[in-house]
Amino acid sequence: MITGKNRIGYRYSSEGTVTFKTFNPLLNFENESVFYEASDTEINEAVRLADEAFKNYRTIPGYKKAEFLRSIADEILNLDDALIHMYCSESGLPEGRAKGERGRTIGQLRMFADLVENGSWVEATIDTANPDRTPLPKPDLRKMLIPLGPVVVFGASNFPLAYSTAGGDTASALAAGCPVIVKSHPMHAGTGELVASAILKAAKSNGMPDGVFSNLNSSGIEVGTILVKHPNIKAVGFTGSINGGRALFNLSSAREEPIPVFAEMGSINPVIILPQALKTKSADLAKTYASSITLGTGQFCTNPGLILGIESGELSKFIDSLSMEILKKEPNCMLHPKIKWSYDENKDVAISQSQTMVVANYEQDVEPNFAQQALLTVRGDTFLDNPQLHHEVFGPFSLIVQCKSIEQLEQIISKLEGQLTGTIIAHDDEISKYPKLVATLKNRVGRIIFNGVPTGVEVCPAMTHGGPYPASTDSRFTAVGIHSIKRWVRPFSYQDWPNHLLPDELKNENPLKLSRLVNNQQTSDKL
Repeated sequence: MITGKNRIGYRYSSEGTVTFKTFNPLLNFENESVFYEASDTEINEAVRLADEAFKNYRTIPGYKKAEFLRSIADEILNLDDALIHMYCSESGLPEGRAKGERGRTIGQLRMFADLVENGSWVEATIDTANPDRTPLPKPDLRKMLIPLGPVVVFGASNFPLAYSTAGGDTASALAAGCPVIVKSHPMHAGTGELVASAILKAAKSNGMPDGVFSNLNSSGIEVGTILVKHPNIKAVGFTGSINGGRALFNLSSAREEPIPVFAEMGSINPVIILPQALKTKSADLAKTYASSITLGTGQFCTNPGLILGIESGELSKFIDSLSMEILKKEPNCMLHPKIKWSYDENKDVAISQSQTMVVANYEQDVEPNFAQQALLTVRGDTFLDNPQLHHEVFGPFSLIVQCKSIEQLEQIISKLEGQLTGTIIAHDDEISKYPKLVATLKNRVGRIIFNGVPTGVEVCPAMTHGGPYPASTDSRFTAVGIHSIKRWVRPFSYQDWPNHLLPDELKNENPLKLSRLVNNQQTSDKL
């Protein structure tokens, strides 16, 4: 049952006077449940509880945090059809997508449970003392990663589960030892409430401190603004638009104590198709990329929004083939009328730009909130001269740039803003001829793909989901995989500290049997 209330730690609360409802974009009507936006008092209480909880939660051993994370996964599964039905009613996405995203969410939680149970992620590093060193004695130094403190996570509109209430940001922050306050996304507040109930049920059954997790409703920007500016919040996780992420970044920078904002934002994910590959793979590439561009109605941050090639007869044939293939795709529902409106507006802006040519634009009538896919093309000179064409159009849209030479293609890549991904389509013996192009693309992206599509982000240790600004606010970190935990920690050193007072991770006896770097040698041995 949906209450519409906020979760302030273990307590339900609905003190605010602002209410809102979610929307079913597929059926084009408001859902019934009424949600109460968190009041200033409720926000401050959630932060106070999180700050108090941190004093205890940061000391909880890894195996107990692992039990907590696995319990969250189990409780989400126990929500069963109620969660799937709520997800679909608030997103317009199909049941298969809902179950797939639930599986990814559960997988992430269990992945972080395994990580913290092992414990080696803290990167314990020991340099033992050398009192006889001259001219100065060497002290005993021991370093490990420790949690930052309470974290605010903003739910993402396009992933109601995997990037929201119990998504990767929340899972990694809880794994690191940081209490989490989720600013629930207003488009799927019911899904968020159900998942929050699972998290808090798991927290209570595992003896976690009150305040280790809270879930706050909000229909606008006010709740998020207060949270980011609160002096007891120590970091922020965000997935969404450039405007939204940049606004949070600016707020955090203006604080008396600035804090990190780890925002994963916009990306057009350039795809480069080299000439030899076009000659032999054109038809197959057209089918593959028509599917990738329209996958999930184009509502993925890794959607291929920019395709680049060298002017030729083969490129013209590819454009014709891609145009035909993309028009064969049945339009699908977008996540919300506001997102559909924004897609149409941004698409129209791109179409209105001088010297762009529409090569495919689905013009048949569609249901409300369904997106009509489009494909544009433009010359390389025009693209270079018009930064407006470099902007993301969030939806089933892509722009093909016809470059007059490989040198111009390299120039275009070098002028792009930072991106999450870059793709090169080429034969094995062809790509080796273009080392400068590869190096240029590598400098603008967080992940480079060979002969594939950017849509699809594997959750594994080797994945980088981030990139140079504005793909993310800090390209040194990933938002996906076990290394995303490093966003919520800082290195801390003990110098000449008594062994019995050290944390277990750094004690001579190595009671946790961790793999540690001792005097520059990786070992699990005792000292």
